[in-house]
Amino acid sequence: MKVFAIAVFYKSEPNAILLNGSFDLQSFSFFQRNSVRQFMVFTGKLIIDRSPIPNRTTVKEQGYLCHVYIRADCLSGLVVTDEEYPSRVAHNLLSKVLEDFSAKVPPAVWKVDREPEHIDYNGLDSFLARYQDPRTADAMTRVQEELDETKIILHNTIQAVLERGEKLDDLVERSEEFCDTLTVNWVSNGIVKNVQRSVQ
Repeated sequence: MKVFAIAVFYKSEPNAILLNGSFDLQSFSFFQRNSVRQFMVFTGKLIIDRSPIPNRTTVKEQGYLCHVYIRADCLSGLVVTDEEYPSRVAHNLLSKVLEDFSAKVPPAVWKVDREPEHIDYNGLDSFLARYQDPRTADAMTRVQEELDETKIILHNTIQAVLERGEKLDDLVERSEEFCDTLTVNWVSNGIVKNVQRSVQ
């Protein structure tokens, strides 16, 4: 599971404007990184441009998942992940990123009609690093994982109890067969002795 990019946009007309971004492209070769970054930004802009306000969506593109959140004030976020990354965690991340961005950067700075030269906001790098492992970053994912583990343990325990129950049933059945055999032997031995006495 991997987060490749987090970006903040302003959904302006006619095109979305990139305000800030953080990218983890170490898994790509040095020569691919720039084109991969451009692809991610372009795809994010395209999804934001074609989406209504407000909106949450996830789009699969070339083996990546592009998670987009557009708020009512047109502040928008993009998280690009691999296909294994949980969508719920990605959208939770988007909410936190946009909330943090809007708290630290005034709307007068980001409500623009062209791409700004520089916005003083460095929170995306820490979000990108922290959310690489969704289990440590998101409490709900941790709880879900613990719940899944508990379900597996419970299932195995129930299975073992049922197997023991089957074994107990087998033992009861065998003991009943043994009792029947003993009774038959006892009766036949008793009858044999009575027959021998009567013959003498």
